[in-house]
Amino acid sequence: MKNIKQRTDYFGTEKISKILFRMAPPVMLAQLIQALYNIIDSVFVGRHSESGLTALSIVYPLQLLMIALAVGTGVGINTVMASKLGMDQSEKADEYAGTGTPIAVILWVVFAAVCFFLMPLYANLQTESPQVIADVVTYGRIVCVFSFGLFLESIWTKILQARGDMKTPMVAQILGAVTNIILDPLLIFGMFGLPGMGIAGAAIATVAGQIVAALVVMKKGFYKSPSIRKYPHYTGQIFRLGLPNILMQSAYTLYIFGLNMILATFSDAAVTVLGLYYKWQTFFFIPLGSMQTCIVPVISFNYAAGNKERCKKTLNTAIIFGCVLMFLGTLCFEIIPEPMLRFFSKDEEVIRIGITAFRIIGLSFIPLVTSLTYPVLFQAVGASFKSSLLTIIRTVFLFVPLAYLFSRFGLQYFWLTYPVTDGIVSIIGFFMSRHFFRNPYPKV
Repeated sequence: MKNIKQRTDYFGTEKISKILFRMAPPVMLAQLIQALYNIIDSVFVGRHSESGLTALSIVYPLQLLMIALAVGTGVGINTVMASKLGMDQSEKADEYAGTGTPIAVILWVVFAAVCFFLMPLYANLQTESPQVIADVVTYGRIVCVFSFGLFLESIWTKILQARGDMKTPMVAQILGAVTNIILDPLLIFGMFGLPGMGIAGAAIATVAGQIVAALVVMKKGFYKSPSIRKYPHYTGQIFRLGLPNILMQSAYTLYIFGLNMILATFSDAAVTVLGLYYKWQTFFFIPLGSMQTCIVPVISFNYAAGNKERCKKTLNTAIIFGCVLMFLGTLCFEIIPEPMLRFFSKDEEVIRIGITAFRIIGLSFIPLVTSLTYPVLFQAVGASFKSSLLTIIRTVFLFVPLAYLFSRFGLQYFWLTYPVTDGIVSIIGFFMSRHFFRNPYPKV
């Protein structure tokens, strides 16, 4: 107990930059491995068939939705635990942690059942190619129905991070990713006596990696369930705080689904380009995602302790670090888009469309830092409405409507959606945060 208190008190006393440099590297390494296996997954599938690569792009929004439910719920638990620890209520924090496993199981059962039955309909909405539809149904059903590893690992990881343990989740992510990377070629192409399963093999490798990661964090992340009568209140608190993150990630699902439908009016190659962008985006957004993960418990702890100046300093430090690191991503998208695209595909139409797309989208990386970090600030202090509002503005009122508008002028203009949207959201978020910090002690 003393060790836990010392670890969380660290959030309130240590230099902010030192906290982030201590917490961020394990998270970055874990996410780097995750990004690496996502990229390798696409490489192997792309080598197997172009239809499989397009299918991955189509299933991607569903995977984002799955991650939204799992990670968003975990963030809710993480935030309320950090708040309770900031108020020196460790037993309460443990009880909230104990609700995690049952909630994860319920979410998985519901999500798996819905996806199994609706997958054919979803595939037919996205493409008319019979082969792509078959690949979408095969891959989508496997990764959704057997996603219990992802739900459990996401919840248990956030519980550990609320306690300041970043190393165990890092090990879990690495081992899960290595499992996926090793199994991918073995199951896709059929090696060492194993049957060649094509895109089904890629899906099996993915869920196997998730299960391995869940087993690693299970010992420390599993807590005894509190009394059943406490669940209504605890669950309400968890989802109140986790809802902004769930909405943020779910909105990605909806807008990528919308973008795919708009791009499908041009060609399947355009849909593939969008999918390849998000593969590389995952890799280059590692610093930003890591900073967001790390600042949530720090801001929650200090806000609960009444130290709003430290909250502001944490936000500004994370934004500065994020901008510096994301600048490297901008350089890559501007200078070497063709090699990045050819890493996955040899289709000249995909390369031609992708070069223009990557260079335009790359301009959005710096404003994206702030457009995604301001919602995290409001989420961490419990201002769910403000966090959700920024997310809704970005994904509902700007992204798809602007994409449709720009697409009317031609495919090359479609990609302007990214820098324009994130520029607008950054400006709105800046003024909202400035108003928030003007109060002596902000009220949510």
